Amino acid sequence: MTLVARLKVTLSDVEPQVLRRFDVPLKIKLNRLHDVIQAAMGWTDSHLYEFRAGGVGWGAPDPDGYYDGPLPANKSSLLDVVEDVGTKAIYDFGDNWHHVIKVEKIDDAIPGAAYPRLVRAIGACPPEDVGGFPGYADFVDAMADPKHEKHHRMLEWYGEKFGPEEAEIGRILDNFERLAKKWTPKPRKPKAVPKPV
Repeated sequence: MTLVARLKVTLSDVEPQVLRRFDVPLKIKLNRLHDVIQAAMGWTDSHLYEFRAGGVGWGAPDPDGYYDGPLPANKSSLLDVVEDVGTKAIYDFGDNWHHVIKVEKIDDAIPGAAYPRLVRAIGACPPEDVGGFPGYADFVDAMADPKHEKHHRMLEWYGEKFGPEEAEIGRILDNFERLAKKWTPKPRKPKAVPKPV
């Protein structure tokens, strides 16, 4: 039986709270876990990331090899780091978004269920490149008040209204379904049996 981990991922220093709770296979590679967090939060995967646990980091290594970066995320799984309860994921080193990851429980997979599997979502994820948590606070204030001096500029930059309480659950479910399909092994075609001569 496949084991799954229920993860609670909280975005640090953000009000209102941004939280995602979802199930993933315990043996998921960290690069795929990064994809799940991106899909759950609504990030666009346009920045570097790194998982940190027990003083070790995993992420995308420098392709040019100019610096000793994190260990390759595609070579380690959640199971490899699950012992450390203080796991964090940092996304976008410019805006410095910290995701606190807590393994809430480990259980058997639900037969026939697709993973990742969303359990709960609270709050809207900040937009990319908003300027970290201080920029996000300014963005939320400006978007909420049509009389705010930056309201029209922020509305134009973002492109639509923004509700900080709206988790966009439908989008998360669509993203999770896309990942599940992408990662489901394709059935192998049977080999042709040569006809007797």
